Amino acid sequence: MKKEGTFVTNEELDGIQQMNSEFQKMKNSLGDIELQKHSILKHIDDLKKVFMDNERLLIEKYGEDAVINIKTGEITKKEKQDG
Repeated sequence: MKKEGTFVTNEELDGIQQMNSEFQKMKNSLGDIELQKHSILKHIDDLKKVFMDNERLLIEKYGEDAVINIKTGEITKKEKQDG
């Protein structure tokens, strides 16, 4: 003879299943965010390399003591500090 089991109510089962589904969605979202973060960090590293290359070229052209105003493009020389 087969023994009958005890079950949660349909309402309880629906609640458990909904919570589990929501939990899985949040885990997937977190994974997606982590992938986006990785992509953004790589893009930042790439930008840093381009920035450094550009900075090197500008130093070669205008000198190490050149200061470029990022808003206007005006080039001035660093003030020498005594001491």
